Amino acid sequence: QVQLVESGGGLVQAGGSLRLSCAASGRTFSRYAMGWFRQVPGKEREFAAAISWSGGLTYYADSVKGRFTISRDNAKSTVFLQMNSLEPEDTAVYYCAAARGSIATMNKGEYAYWGQGTQVTVSS
Repeated sequence: QVQLVESGGGLVQAGGSLRLSCAASGRTFSRYAMGWFRQVPGKEREFAAAISWSGGLTYYADSVKGRFTISRDNAKSTVFLQMNSLEPEDTAVYYCAAARGSIATMNKGEYAYWGQGTQVTVSS
């Protein structure tokens, strides 16, 4: 079993920044790809960013490309999402997810474990 605990969400003004963290436990963190997804009420959970097991390959949704950066620290079993130039449209609950394999993917179905989520609210 894998446990994922997100932190770092909060309220920020448009144009501001936040850094989300996700601490993992329960299996060898460094072997698996990780991802961040987000969800607003009434909508499907959508992909935001993903990173391969080594951190050498990353993917981003078009809506966040150039503003968000995903990274990981395998020694600390933690994945991060640095969010800059935040917009009100970024308001959502952000979820950390651990993939079934080592390859980064945008496919939600390829993620086996999910955190509880952290709220990010961007005011205009």
